[in-house]
Amino acid sequence: MTDASIAMKTTGGKSVAAAPNSHRALRLWLWSVAALVFAMVVVGGSTRLTESGLSITEWRPITGIIPPLSHADWLAEFARYKQIPQYRDLFSSMNLSGFKFIFMWEWSHRLLGRIIGLAFGLPLLIFWLRGMIPAGYKLKFVALLALGGLQGFVGWWMVSSGLVHRVEVAQQRLAVHLFLASLTFAALVYLAASLKPKPIVAPPAAPRLRRFATAVVCVIFLQLFLGALVAGLRAGRAYNTWPLMDGHFIPPAHLLFALEPFWRNLTDNIAMVQFQHRMVAYTLLLLALVQAVCAMVWAPKSRATRRAFHLFGLVLMQAGLGIVTLLLVVPLWAGLLHQAFAMFVLAEAVIYRESLSRSRIETRAQTPASA
Repeated sequence: MTDASIAMKTTGGKSVAAAPNSHRALRLWLWSVAALVFAMVVVGGSTRLTESGLSITEWRPITGIIPPLSHADWLAEFARYKQIPQYRDLFSSMNLSGFKFIFMWEWSHRLLGRIIGLAFGLPLLIFWLRGMIPAGYKLKFVALLALGGLQGFVGWWMVSSGLVHRVEVAQQRLAVHLFLASLTFAALVYLAASLKPKPIVAPPAAPRLRRFATAVVCVIFLQLFLGALVAGLRAGRAYNTWPLMDGHFIPPAHLLFALEPFWRNLTDNIAMVQFQHRMVAYTLLLLALVQAVCAMVWAPKSRATRRAFHLFGLVLMQAGLGIVTLLLVVPLWAGLLHQAFAMFVLAEAVIYRESLSRSRIETRAQTPASA
């Protein structure tokens, strides 16, 4: 550990950490962008639940930042929306006021994406020019910037799927869009946590704990992907009972494999998609519990153990929110809360995994002589 990465000072006979200003600034920057991405995910969920995602039928990365400013501009936007199948088949009775409501949701979603790009790109340039980025982080930050740019293209790729032959976006593209947003959020959280000061170090956690934690994070990503499929198919509005689904814990094969070829059921069959989401939720809950118990056995009385139990508690709460959302047939508030809380679960899992990949923080008393 070098003086450039961390400074130490003694206060009251104890060793404490004094992170360099560059690291404090970097952490604040990364956490702030992560908060914006979190907001982006929530607003994105609201655009889906309010059927707002197709209200803007053109992709204008620069000029699209300005919403309609006159009555004539609003009429022109509404006329373009009237040309797509969603309006003709689902919302032909919508008036201009209703269109303005859904338009502003989607416009806010896209504006937030632009703000995130600026909030990440401009400070990155400043930190880079001032030499404030620590060794090993430049490539990671560039990869994050590229990931954000890719997300913009994927967002339009998703929207375009609902403009011609469908009344909604393709659920597979929606799932990819949410997956990339979640990956961006997780990377921001991981990097921010990795820059936390480390005053006095102890040996890193056992490799088996790290592998288990990695597996749990992967299952969370899978569950987020499946949740997007559920949202895209409106599968949460079907089979609104629990713990049974259509009277069965495991629905009959003719229900789960109703489509041909069989692989289409994994993404296109409402029954199968909801069943997958339920089963992975149970799996994740079990894995989180086993992880907490293993942490207690392999790393007793450590901060990692406490965080593992915190993660299990969050997963348990998220499962409860999912059940409530299903039983209430996905009201807007419950759907948004369920999606937002999924990001909290992901963040806690990522922070826990990062804490296992580095030497753990331990503050020890020092004698005046050793100080």
